[in-house]
Amino acid sequence: MRLWVLAIGSKMPAWVEAGVAEYSARMPPQLRVEWRGLPLARRGRSGDPVRWRREEGERILAATPAGAERIALEVNGRNLDSEALAQRIDTWFHSGRDVALWVGGPDGLDPALQPDWRWSLSPLTLAHPVVRVVLAEQLYRAWSIQAGLPYHRGGEE
Repeated sequence: MRLWVLAIGSKMPAWVEAGVAEYSARMPPQLRVEWRGLPLARRGRSGDPVRWRREEGERILAATPAGAERIALEVNGRNLDSEALAQRIDTWFHSGRDVALWVGGPDGLDPALQPDWRWSLSPLTLAHPVVRVVLAEQLYRAWSIQAGLPYHRGGEE
């Protein structure tokens, strides 16, 4: 089973690459995370965000593995705490299906995309580089909860 992070935007700062690499390297081989930066739609002076989102949506769909569960990361998606995400990852793992996590560009995701569900990392608007690092850390945290590792201490007292 693989988790595919399909994110619009391919040039990230070194600190983002380092953060994503750090948490991805901690994941077990049976739960690999594949990060794929997809090109932004070419933005011109005309300013047509509908066209840009459509082009980027087509790129996301083309990169999504056949049969994968499709999850759109959106500010209006479902909020999950770390324990709920751990349960979700356990469900994905035992289903055997790949999972594609879609991260839109600066103008968001194409509304025509049909995800299986929508997930919000936060009600805050996060910069796209920050989303990648937060997502990488949360995927690792969720796996560490399932594996019983001491990384996550939650609200225990």
